Amino acid sequence: MKLLSTVAWGALALALSSHAQAQVAAQAASSNGATEVDAVVVTGTRRVDRTAFESTAPVDVVSQEALRNTVSDEIMDKLAATTPSFNVQRLPAADGQAFVRPATLRGLSPDQTLVLVNGKRRHRSAVLGGRGQQGVDLASLGTSGIERIEVLRDGASAQYGSDAIAGVINIILSDKTGFDGYAQTGRYFAGDGQKTEIGGRYGVAFGQGGSLVGAIDYTDAEATSRTRQRPDAIAFQAANPSIKVPNPVQRWGQPDRTVWRGSLNLVVPVGDAVEAYAFATYSDMSGVTDFNWRNPSTDTSYRTSPAFPGWSLSQLYPAGFSPKFGQDETNASVNGGLRGDAFGWSWDASAGWGRDKVDYVLSNSINASFGPQSPTRFDAGALIQEEKTLNLDASRPLAWSFLAKPANLALGLEARKETYEIEAGDRYSWDVGPGAPAGLPSGSNGFPGYAPSQAGSWDQTSYAAYVDLDLPITDKLDADIAVRHEDFSEFGQTTDGKIAARYAITPNFALRGAVSTGFRAPTAGQINNTRTSQGLNTTTLLLFTSGRLSPINPISVALGGKPLEPEESKNLSFGAVFRQGGFTASVDYYRIDVDNRFAVSPNFTVTPALRAQLVAQGVPGADSLTTVSYFTNSFDTRTQGVDVVGSWRGQVWGGKAGVTAAWNWNDTKVTRSKLTEVSKLARINLEDGLPQNAANLTFDYAKGRFSGLLRARWSGEWTDAQANGTADLIQTFGGRTLVDLSVSAELTSAIKLTVGAENLFDTYPAEATFQASRGLIYSRNAPYDTDGGLWYARVSAKF
Repeated sequence: MKLLSTVAWGALALALSSHAQAQVAAQAASSNGATEVDAVVVTGTRRVDRTAFESTAPVDVVSQEALRNTVSDEIMDKLAATTPSFNVQRLPAADGQAFVRPATLRGLSPDQTLVLVNGKRRHRSAVLGGRGQQGVDLASLGTSGIERIEVLRDGASAQYGSDAIAGVINIILSDKTGFDGYAQTGRYFAGDGQKTEIGGRYGVAFGQGGSLVGAIDYTDAEATSRTRQRPDAIAFQAANPSIKVPNPVQRWGQPDRTVWRGSLNLVVPVGDAVEAYAFATYSDMSGVTDFNWRNPSTDTSYRTSPAFPGWSLSQLYPAGFSPKFGQDETNASVNGGLRGDAFGWSWDASAGWGRDKVDYVLSNSINASFGPQSPTRFDAGALIQEEKTLNLDASRPLAWSFLAKPANLALGLEARKETYEIEAGDRYSWDVGPGAPAGLPSGSNGFPGYAPSQAGSWDQTSYAAYVDLDLPITDKLDADIAVRHEDFSEFGQTTDGKIAARYAITPNFALRGAVSTGFRAPTAGQINNTRTSQGLNTTTLLLFTSGRLSPINPISVALGGKPLEPEESKNLSFGAVFRQGGFTASVDYYRIDVDNRFAVSPNFTVTPALRAQLVAQGVPGADSLTTVSYFTNSFDTRTQGVDVVGSWRGQVWGGKAGVTAAWNWNDTKVTRSKLTEVSKLARINLEDGLPQNAANLTFDYAKGRFSGLLRARWSGEWTDAQANGTADLIQTFGGRTLVDLSVSAELTSAIKLTVGAENLFDTYPAEATFQASRGLIYSRNAPYDTDGGLWYARVSAKF
């Protein structure tokens, strides 16, 4: 039955019915462990007293201290270092993905993992990835304001709604009083990538249980370069000795970045049984990276035109040029509400708003079709994602005589509206000038701007209701049943369910398992976004320009495009958890079948007739497009794997020690494909683009004023597959182990100094042989950092 739009704006699947439960969980979290089975968790359960050990599904708890023990300022890298089933890539020269990096859980798409902050849904990034994914930009959140991160490794759409196919990441903000801050500096062994970080959190308590906590983080990171001079640049220099050609002509590595991140977390008691709460986050992130070098000997921008007598681009860029791609991203969110207890119910009513705006700027470029009239710096337009959510949750215990303990019933409603907007760039970034008939390409070279014909605003609304019943059937057997119904304006209705159970064989050993269905709804951005991009054929070293159209564009429809359907999943998991003294361990098997996964269609060659249609539609750079494609429901996949996690804490050598080991085996197979021969690359990337095996081993030790940490991170074999004009580039890379080491000393009771190195032995992957022609040494799709070793020093203070 269709849910009426007049239904009260409702609830997200997690009810934070008590501010105290976050405090209890914070006290239970460990200093360095990636998972603590005795920590109270608030993710994947409606109860307020359940620990990770008692959970029916695996939940990792990553503490603030564990986050600090990874040097990167970005949360994705910190999670990847502590959770083997979590991966993140660096994608230099990949347009917006160079800054909004795709992160995956269990090898699934970045937007198939739901992200929460304090239990409330986090808004998506405005950037769409190369395969159509539109996930949350985790880099927009600073770490100083975070108390811990809970990672639910199980399907949870029946509890939380769209996107929770692989699992849920719940970021819990701190409510601690006092000050906790740090200053850190570091540099890669190669001598570049200098990074300075400063951050701090300050909290005050007031009234009877009120608190206000503010946090801020600042990062200034210089670029890295793992590059050799391009062979064609060497040849051009030899043929033109009077021209000074930069060496290298372009940089492959991390971008220059400047980032501000902040958060506020407020709780205000309102009477004895009600409290008001609010939290907000904000970030401003800007950066610049390089695009491919334009060779004056081969680039069509260097042609002459009778429209511009006496003018040639060689007058402006005699040594060629590498466009500089810049991104300025502002990300903000505000959530607030009331929660309390009444008539035996715990309730939570809230509203949330989030917005991500990404402005693109291109410099050191040209719109050659305008000749000398063209600027060299362009405003290429902006992408905006905005989401509004209203939530209502209620839960209560039910004392039924046939149960060992009271059951817990949770009910909720949710309504959500998301809006996607494209703002056009300046005229010269997309327009066609008088030099186009002579073959001079139009649009800002490297990243044609968004044209008015592509600009617009599109929205999607959804309404949801759920019920969740936790049943302690006996002292040993606990079951959880959840059902959720949603109604989306763009594709209709869906109902999903989950049954999970846990059986305690002994107080310290239990079996657990779950079956569920899930889904991920197509977003307004995926349905309506249109994009033009450029690449370099590494064989011919000629640029090619490709267009990606909306799947509902009339041209896409004529080529076979259809409206996007939701991705649907069936999840199965079972495992065991054990604890004895200071030792804990868990083993979990999972299988996730996903139907109608998104991908890009095959590339269609642009014929003269098709080009005329594209030009008529005002697609930027249509005069030089070589291929076009669109997003489509392309694949069915089956992902299965095993997570093994073990940890021990105890007394050794007169001090406190801890060992944590984790291993993940993850295998994805395409079970059905609608695509033809081009699908080979997509199939390889889905099945082998990430390591099937990954593991980490961490040892920490503290005695007196001194402490240290030693960590080994291993990634197994993986394959890189990329399109290259008319050719395919495929290379398999072997496994690598990266070792991290840090040593800390408490200079006073409040001041601590830490020095260390990540990738201590300066380990690099094998070279990407098929990319050598454009100066790239290591694959830009590697599942780990390819910049070598990094040293750092950090001073932290707490009082």
